[in-house]
Amino acid sequence: MKKRVTLLIALLMASISYIYAQQLTITGTVTDKGLGDPVIGATILVQGTTNGTVTDMDGKFSLDVSKGDILHISYIGYQPQTIKVDGVQKVYTIQLGEDTQALDEVVVVGFGTQKKVNLTGAVSTVDTKALESRPVAQVGQALQGVVPGLNLSLNNQGGALGNALKVNIRGTGTIGEGSNDAPLILIDGIEGDMNALNPDDIENISVLKDAAASSIYGSRAPFGVILITTKSGKSGKTQVTYNNSLRWSTATNLPDMMDSYTFAKYFNAAALNSGQSASFNDETIGRIIAYQKGELTTSTIPNSANGMYQFHQLANDNQNWTRNHFKTAFSHEHNVNVSGGTEKLTYFMSGAFMDQGGNMRYGDDDFKRMNASAKINSKVNDWLQIGLSTRFIREELDRPTYANDDPDNTANGIQVGLYYHDISRTWPTMPFQDPNGHYMRNSKIIQIKDGGRYKRRKDIIYTQANVTITPLKDWNIRGDVSLKAEHINKDENLAKVYEWNSKNEPVPMAFAGSYGPGATYAWSSAQDNNLLTTSLYTDYFKSFNKNNFKVMVGFNTELYKQNYVYAKRDDVISDEVPSIDTSMGKDYTSANKKEWATAGFFGRLNYDYDGRYLAEINIRYDGSSRFLRDKRWNVFPSFSLGYNIAREAFWEDLSEYVGTLKPRFSWGKLGNQNTKEFYPFYPAQPLGLKNGKYLIGGQQPTTATAPLMVSDLMTWEKITTTNIGFDFGALNNRLTGSFEWYMRKTDDMVGPPEEKSPIIGIDNDKLPRINNAAMQSKGWELALTWNDQIGKVGYTVGFTLADARTKITKYPNDAQIIDRKNSDGNMEYVPYNGRYMGDIWGFETIGIARTDQEMQDHLATTDQSQIGSKWGAGDIMYRDINGDGKITTGSNTVGDPGDRKIIGNETPRYQVGITLGADWNGFDFRAFFQGVCKRDIWLDGNFFWGAVGGGIWQSIGYKEHFDYFRPEGDNMGANLNSYFPRPYFDANATKNQKVQTGYLQNAAYLRLKNLQIGYTLPNQLTSKIGLSKARLFFSGDNLFTISSIFGVFDPEAVGGALGNGKIYPLSRTLSCGVNVSF
Repeated sequence: MKKRVTLLIALLMASISYIYAQQLTITGTVTDKGLGDPVIGATILVQGTTNGTVTDMDGKFSLDVSKGDILHISYIGYQPQTIKVDGVQKVYTIQLGEDTQALDEVVVVGFGTQKKVNLTGAVSTVDTKALESRPVAQVGQALQGVVPGLNLSLNNQGGALGNALKVNIRGTGTIGEGSNDAPLILIDGIEGDMNALNPDDIENISVLKDAAASSIYGSRAPFGVILITTKSGKSGKTQVTYNNSLRWSTATNLPDMMDSYTFAKYFNAAALNSGQSASFNDETIGRIIAYQKGELTTSTIPNSANGMYQFHQLANDNQNWTRNHFKTAFSHEHNVNVSGGTEKLTYFMSGAFMDQGGNMRYGDDDFKRMNASAKINSKVNDWLQIGLSTRFIREELDRPTYANDDPDNTANGIQVGLYYHDISRTWPTMPFQDPNGHYMRNSKIIQIKDGGRYKRRKDIIYTQANVTITPLKDWNIRGDVSLKAEHINKDENLAKVYEWNSKNEPVPMAFAGSYGPGATYAWSSAQDNNLLTTSLYTDYFKSFNKNNFKVMVGFNTELYKQNYVYAKRDDVISDEVPSIDTSMGKDYTSANKKEWATAGFFGRLNYDYDGRYLAEINIRYDGSSRFLRDKRWNVFPSFSLGYNIAREAFWEDLSEYVGTLKPRFSWGKLGNQNTKEFYPFYPAQPLGLKNGKYLIGGQQPTTATAPLMVSDLMTWEKITTTNIGFDFGALNNRLTGSFEWYMRKTDDMVGPPEEKSPIIGIDNDKLPRINNAAMQSKGWELALTWNDQIGKVGYTVGFTLADARTKITKYPNDAQIIDRKNSDGNMEYVPYNGRYMGDIWGFETIGIARTDQEMQDHLATTDQSQIGSKWGAGDIMYRDINGDGKITTGSNTVGDPGDRKIIGNETPRYQVGITLGADWNGFDFRAFFQGVCKRDIWLDGNFFWGAVGGGIWQSIGYKEHFDYFRPEGDNMGANLNSYFPRPYFDANATKNQKVQTGYLQNAAYLRLKNLQIGYTLPNQLTSKIGLSKARLFFSGDNLFTISSIFGVFDPEAVGGALGNGKIYPLSRTLSCGVNVSF
């Protein structure tokens, strides 16, 4: 036994001796190859293991290794190195060279590329890794908050399926009548919709923000350019990549309605305050109480007068309709691409499919998108290269007619936002179903489920061919031609809808608007949009004695044509086959053809001396068909300067701390031809379709009215931008960033007619439009990024912040009128000289009078009779600002505003983006926050106030509205320190709902836009199953929001065509997916 133990110990000692003979401790120093300085915090890692260390303050390290190990040495801003341990050498001196890839980083600019280090204009690039890894339905969603100065916001359709975010660069650029300040968006040089693009196809994105950067595109780009380049093939073996994501989404904000009893009491209070009888009688309130206690099982009773079931103030259900109408939606997306090639020929092909389910619980809404693309580039020989690409996109939107936000639908009598407007006004007492199990009419479920469908299909084909000829070294001649062909089909039908009476019999039901019981229709429209773009340009590069020149000259044209046809017919024979052919009622038809064209000659000269002194000059001679012949052409110049001061010899001692520092300056002028009308100087003659007041042949004739007068003075809006900025990199480029300050002036905006001597017989508003307005924007942008590594953990922190304000400097409003009623009867602000865009004028709130005596004491010194009557406890007390003893709006002018003043500004200020990222042993983490630090907003209408002057049918009651004034002795409990004044249903409501400081909302917010965790499987594992890469991820969007805005609102979704907040809600989305390559 002892011999066996002795032998075992001997074998064990021999094994240990052998192992230790193979292991050794190495030491060394890591230094900067150029400067010789120690590199602090460099990582030394044994490849394929977790064994590693980092250098100390002197750049030194010590590590236990084995013979044959591969060491991987890395640090941010340096090229990594690998060293094999030979078992002999024990002391290492390692020099890391600067990563020149950062210096040679190329940025896509107009008609070419430039080294980022030599850029002199205001250009931002987007890290497309964020796009690849973030599962979004639209590219715009992933760009929000990423680029300072790039603003993306919701329109009146909110988060509806297929609805794109509004985009502008550096805020409002023009308010000229019919003008457009949207940036030019180019996808591989072709104007396109970035939100229809497959995010996985994007190679890089550049945002050109100042005139010097975007001027090469002329009059199509006065307010900036977004350049998107899609992926191309690379020489090498064929690579296949597949990505997918599965998503579950819910509404970010669904306000809860009051319970039925509270609602009834709230409405009764509003009615009694208005001198009306109670909305709910005692018998109904008794049924409501019994139903909520479970003592009553029926939520309505028959109406003996008409045989229908009761609803509204005679029903007793207890529903929360905002939550009833929305559900959790499921979506999925799949992307696949194939790429590869040789030195002579490369190819890239991709396909994608997305099926996005909507949040509507009834009458499902759905959006599908299919993408397919192919790109081939060939180097035919040393002097000829050609490229061909094509991209196809199909979008299909399907939703209920009742919830349709299409502009054509508005023309048919169903207003934009009607669905959301009606949901908010559906009372909690309204029964979900009648005793026989049928949906009740005012639940809106009948109209949504059975009232017909709206379907839109959009097909887009992009085709491009390009050629590059190189006759001599450094001289290229380039040409390309592209066609964007877009076809849009829309079909909608209104179907008969039925409610059910107490005898369980169907009864035709009125739908909405002017459509009474049994009304039906079918309409279809087709629109073709074709844009043909051609460009021919040449560039030449010359360098001598550290002087580097590059010159480019060229010519490009655009021709856009649009054809539109619309037809509608009433009285559909069968709702099973709804179409114009299967209808037999009144006809409505319309059609139009439109076109415009641009042409431009352009030139650009780039110069730098030894990469230190930089200059660029651009000139553009632009022509547009949108103006009269003698005003179509104009010259627009720009220039920019830069100084790479960190490349100077005297900076060498500082380069350890600040390795990059480049101040920049640019100035440029551009023209704006982006008008709403294709021929704004030549108004069309309005036609009315079969709306004559008499009959010809038994039918109403089409009518024509006098057009506006022709303007022979209208010409270009002119935009002049001055930009001052600098780029920097510090601490071995771990900290990088940029700062921009800019001033943009928009002159010759098209404003309203001058109010001077109208022509006899012609109304002033029909006088010719002229260029008679101007505005000025000033702003700044900051972008910072920190990249570093702690041990095995690499991390990044990004921060962007931008601010801008826009002021009117010229406008034909000599009286400086503050506001007026528009054509819809709503109040709107009027521009005047010196007004900042977004200014809110209002009264100053003292507070709510707690007693009648408090109000009387206030009225003794401040007469409020000109803005209301019957003042008492629970009403608003306004401050007499001008000291005249009464509350008025004065002359409604800046000089005499009465007791109003500027109380806030609704322009989003200090827009912020924060990115946090980390990676460790295959795991990756990313969090992105986006927000607005300052924004005031005035919210009006029943969504905010609850009870309004429109009466019970326009009023609503959410839980937040219960915080209204109730005096001592009120059976719902006194509330003397309430948020809201006492409610009214009549005109008295408006006296308390004036624009005022007390209810001005703080719309600032910070939202966690995206949180993502991923894991990339080790190569040792994936290679065994034939994969080059495999990654799993979990992601969440719009997970939480910090905001103090009134609780029923989402701070990003405050719009609405029929009132603030009445739009399709934003979605909170959870998703998971895989990315694999082989």
